[in-house]
Amino acid sequence: MHCWRGLEDIPEGWGRSVVTIGSYDGVHRGHQLIIGRAVERARELGVPSVVVTFDPHPSEVVRPGTHPPLLAPHHRRAELMAGLGVDAVLILPFTAEFSQLSPEDFVVKVLVDKLHAKLVIEGPNFRFGHRAAGNVTFLAELGPTYDFQVEVIDLYVSGDAGGGEPFSSTLTRRLIAGGDVEGAAEILGRPHRVEGVVVRGAQRGRELGFPTANVETLPHTAIPADGVYAGWLTVDGEAMPAAISVGTNPQFDGTERTVEAYAIDRVGLDLYGLHVAVDFLSYVRGMLKFESIDDLLVAMAADVKRSSELIAAYEQA
Repeated sequence: MHCWRGLEDIPEGWGRSVVTIGSYDGVHRGHQLIIGRAVERARELGVPSVVVTFDPHPSEVVRPGTHPPLLAPHHRRAELMAGLGVDAVLILPFTAEFSQLSPEDFVVKVLVDKLHAKLVIEGPNFRFGHRAAGNVTFLAELGPTYDFQVEVIDLYVSGDAGGGEPFSSTLTRRLIAGGDVEGAAEILGRPHRVEGVVVRGAQRGRELGFPTANVETLPHTAIPADGVYAGWLTVDGEAMPAAISVGTNPQFDGTERTVEAYAIDRVGLDLYGLHVAVDFLSYVRGMLKFESIDDLLVAMAADVKRSSELIAAYEQA
């Protein structure tokens, strides 16, 4: 799959394509409907499929300080899109200048001049151009002038998550912030993932017999509520069952919020400096301060046992 960072990365002579545009943070099940349809139609038409997305999130440029927590970094989104069969991902730098493009200028600059769109596929609430003035109706009106068609796909899926609320990135962020990683997984179609580099912490886990990987997460990452979770720690493609702690370590009067993962029954791991992924499968318990270190150790052993049970049940389902 091609991954372009900016319009200048698109090869000269790039032909017609089927295009869909959006932030697509999380590539959740609603997003998958639109992207999957773009891939399907591109194959029918015999042209490549292209997903256009933005970096940073447009809200950070239009309203600085409002960058939402991210469900997936761009490299992860590209990986997920490749799994859906996408031929190319175009990550457009979203600058103040770019935000000033009128809807028609955006269409000409991106869809017509560079991607030579034959078909554009979007959800019903897609907005684009300066002050988000463009919508799918306007896009369809421009189609005959610039020789492309528009197809609108209903991306709304619902289930148990959020009490039946339609699936969205906003709902997913809210569930994660509340610790409902099971609900988030229903929307995403997979467990929520947090990534980062393993850094040296206080090393108390090692001293207590539960050495953890202290993950320095990427900026703006959507991190679950404080507590203990079952999941996986993935290193170099190997997913290891893990008990995961999120919080400030109240037992030791900590103040810095951390994500730490204990790879269950793995001995002698040296992960410092490595980029790892932590997948959150299920909530185990809230973050507590115990009466003694012995009480903490009993709780940690119970956390590991419960995490192992939850992971085993998931893998056998």
